[in-house]
Amino acid sequence: MTIALVTGSQRGIGLEVVRQLAQQGLTVILTGRNLDKAQAAAAALQADGLDVRAKALDVVDTASVQQLAHNITAEFGVLDILINNAAHFAPWTETASTADLAAVHQLLETNLFGAWRVTQAFLPLIRRSASGRIVNVSSGGGSHSDLQFGLTTNGGTSASYGISKAALNALTVKLAVELAGTGILVNAVCPGLTATSPGMEAMGARPISLGAAGVVWAALLSQDGPTGGFFRDGQPLGW
Repeated sequence: MTIALVTGSQRGIGLEVVRQLAQQGLTVILTGRNLDKAQAAAAALQADGLDVRAKALDVVDTASVQQLAHNITAEFGVLDILINNAAHFAPWTETASTADLAAVHQLLETNLFGAWRVTQAFLPLIRRSASGRIVNVSSGGGSHSDLQFGLTTNGGTSASYGISKAALNALTVKLAVELAGTGILVNAVCPGLTATSPGMEAMGARPISLGAAGVVWAALLSQDGPTGGFFRDGQPLGW
């Protein structure tokens, strides 16, 4: 049995990642801040014969994170794959000079510190796996190489989101270097612009299934796969 946990996965890209992993025969823990909504999302996948378990998780709440880590330890004793997907978005018009720093702080609590907090809590369980994987769902918004939504585009708008994802990429590298030689691979993945909200297709967004596939690729890397990288669709992306 291979156990995967996906944060922020009751809808959107996270939900599709859960679906695709479960279709590969994994036991997948679907999480969300609202347990009722998480259970409803899991039930739809269970109806298709997939092994999906719903759990409550608020990545900004240390007690919630620690409680779930305790529960997973008791139920499974190991975690093979952690996908840090939970994220908040910044207004498109937000710039660094005008940003509401209270809102920025809240966004960073999820996009950076949430992933950091969850990784710290679950790393002891991942160390028990024969093929541990940590995937941080990042964004080209935190990259110098994304010519459409990157750090140097669009007059610096959506500033806090891009900054948070650049920081998440840096966290990815630091973790990968620290865990080198342990068999645990740590990578960041940009799913690309995906149609997670109505009207996004008009902006060139692609189906959610395609964005999720790149995350699943990183989660299922073979033991000789890369670590400390930033990828989109399985290909390196500069940041």
